[in-house]
Amino acid sequence: MKEVLLIITAYLIGSIPTALIISKKFFGIDIRDYGSGNMGATNTFRVLGSKYGTIVMVCDILKGLVAVGLYNFLPYYLQHGNSLDRTNLMIGLGLSAVVGHVFPIWANFKGGKGVATLFGMILAIQPIVAVSCVGVFLLVLYLTRFVSLSSILAGVMLPISVLWIWNEHEVLYRLFALLVAVLVIVTHQKNIGRLLKGVESRIPILKYRDRRKNRNK
Repeated sequence: MKEVLLIITAYLIGSIPTALIISKKFFGIDIRDYGSGNMGATNTFRVLGSKYGTIVMVCDILKGLVAVGLYNFLPYYLQHGNSLDRTNLMIGLGLSAVVGHVFPIWANFKGGKGVATLFGMILAIQPIVAVSCVGVFLLVLYLTRFVSLSSILAGVMLPISVLWIWNEHEVLYRLFALLVAVLVIVTHQKNIGRLLKGVESRIPILKYRDRRKNRNK
């Protein structure tokens, strides 16, 4: 019963509509009425700029971290539970937060794609794997300025890290990694279409680098 209450709490944490709160408080708009219509960091970068996009991204990552950390409220998993039970609970809490972000009860169940919250969840469960994923994200973002492409490749990096680089043996964790990669690709279908057509928006970072390059051509 306590586990169920924590999972519900994790969902409510994930449901906190960070991008919506910021867009309404500082700009008087509903972020979902602009750009891609998503209430996530990528669309916030696109519509409100890098400053507020970064704030939303950090907050969404924290939602995953905090949700997974709720297992600390159950002493059994800290003192007597085995690592498999603890990991399963952490995955359940994290996924509940991701579902909350994608379908937030506080925002009429219309949220974001959950990538940042997923990253926060993975960071809490296995930091080394999270670092490898964020490394791919930052590298692709630096080279292309496409948050969508960076998110997709970071998502694909997760099962690569879990199954081959770190060779995790826990079956549930391996399945989770594969499902995350599939989920990220499925939720970014429109972005993939825009990338293939060459019309995907770049976020407003590293603009001065690009201007220097254009001047030097």
